[in-house]
Amino acid sequence: MSADDFIVTPWHVEGDIDYDKLIKRFGTEKISSELLERIKRITGEDNFMLRRGIFFSHREMTRILDEYEKGNKFFLYTGRGPSGHTHIGHLVPWMFAKWLQEKFDVNMYFQLTDDEKFFSKPNLTLEDTRKFAYENALDFIALGFNPEKTKIIINTRNIQTLYPIAAQVAKKINFSNTKATFGFTNETNIGMIFYTSLQSAPCFIEDKPVLIPLGVDQDPHFRLTRDIAPKIGKQKPALVHNIMIPSLEGPGGKMSASDEKGTIYTTDSPSEVKKKINKHAFSGGQPDIEQHRKLGGNPDIDVSYQYLRIFFEPDDDKLKTIYENYKSGKLLSGELKAILIEKINAFLAIHQENREKAKNQIDQFLFENK
Repeated sequence: MSADDFIVTPWHVEGDIDYDKLIKRFGTEKISSELLERIKRITGEDNFMLRRGIFFSHREMTRILDEYEKGNKFFLYTGRGPSGHTHIGHLVPWMFAKWLQEKFDVNMYFQLTDDEKFFSKPNLTLEDTRKFAYENALDFIALGFNPEKTKIIINTRNIQTLYPIAAQVAKKINFSNTKATFGFTNETNIGMIFYTSLQSAPCFIEDKPVLIPLGVDQDPHFRLTRDIAPKIGKQKPALVHNIMIPSLEGPGGKMSASDEKGTIYTTDSPSEVKKKINKHAFSGGQPDIEQHRKLGGNPDIDVSYQYLRIFFEPDDDKLKTIYENYKSGKLLSGELKAILIEKINAFLAIHQENREKAKNQIDQFLFENK
């Protein structure tokens, strides 16, 4: 697959993604240095995910900030398609959403699309996706969201609220629209064809602008929503996109809940984390120690380094030291993996404890139909 042949859709990510080319392909806007400075000025904090380009692209985030500075609040919305257990890649937009919620003091809605995963995954029953929705909700709550300002929407549970909004959206979308956007065929089930209307519904659950932090692969759903919003008298949702989190096995795709070898789950034990990283994490190192000491490693393709950069080492000075030591050959691949293993296991120890507590908190977060 050539550099121009990467694939990014809501259901399939493949190839080595050139994010500048993806911005042009999707018609989004790169997060500029000016926008970074503006966010820093408003929030009083230089978020490491922004300054490192983990969140790299947006649609109309400037409009959200314009309204906020006029005294007009917005709300946040993100979600998860519950096709399996939560992995560490899922946490990236959720943690960023939590940061935004705290800095701007706004409401947050988290949608679990149990219906969509039932429609799109032939091997999953509706009971399966509902169970995964519950498990995924525990991971979301474990990150420390405020239940007074945060509600979890589960599609099959909250259809009474979602359907009247989705119906308005669906009336303005034809099969040609969805076919062009998602590549649907005559074999696609009608649940999938209608689903984008349901994913749009939380965008209009409050009569305020909405900002959606999400993986860039989900952008096509909301491209349609943005086209439809003015036609039903609503504001277009604004989006801020994160990069794809690579599989442990290296560039060429994203971490997937269905790929056990290439994925670190939030429920993995310390020994499982250690085994997966040591055995499967793609290395930018040399074939042997002698060559590595002489030639150094390539942190830009090394998955252990990338995970530290994306999520697990927020300190720029420490990250720079790791980068330089690995590139010079001073730090070996096994030593770099050991740093990541320690960081992930320290994070998961706290997360898993909070996840257990979330079982007694979930009722506080569930959205109640009105």
